[in-house]
Amino acid sequence: MKKLIIINGPNLNLLGKREPEIYGHQTFEDYLARLKSKFSDVLIEYFQSNIEGELINKLQDVGFSYDGIILNAAAYTHTSVGIGDAVKAIKTSVVEVHISNTFSREDFRHQSYISQNAIGVILGFGLKSYDLAVESFLNP
Repeated sequence: MKKLIIINGPNLNLLGKREPEIYGHQTFEDYLARLKSKFSDVLIEYFQSNIEGELINKLQDVGFSYDGIILNAAAYTHTSVGIGDAVKAIKTSVVEVHISNTFSREDFRHQSYISQNAIGVILGFGLKSYDLAVESFLNP
């Protein structure tokens, strides 16, 4: 059984409440239950933090023993050299995910410190971006 983890960054704990015109009305917890049901043959764990250092610690904790990491570092994508360095330092493959199309938003969201060390980037498909990321680990 493949062991994957979704790591979400700041403000993603507010999905369903925060800017629903961009992020939708569904909470991540409700979505995660559906995702786990859809991919019942995969162990999918979840971690969310609004704190940059906690995201780095989690990447280091799981980055040598999991089959894949799905990372939505949210706003830290565009600002955190530390998270980018953590992705580079670990052995587990990382797929960078974004719910919105970051290239259709503010210019500062066009920069990613993660992409250059990720095996792929999926953005703009809403929460389905996570489905696509799981599938990328199952059908490389």
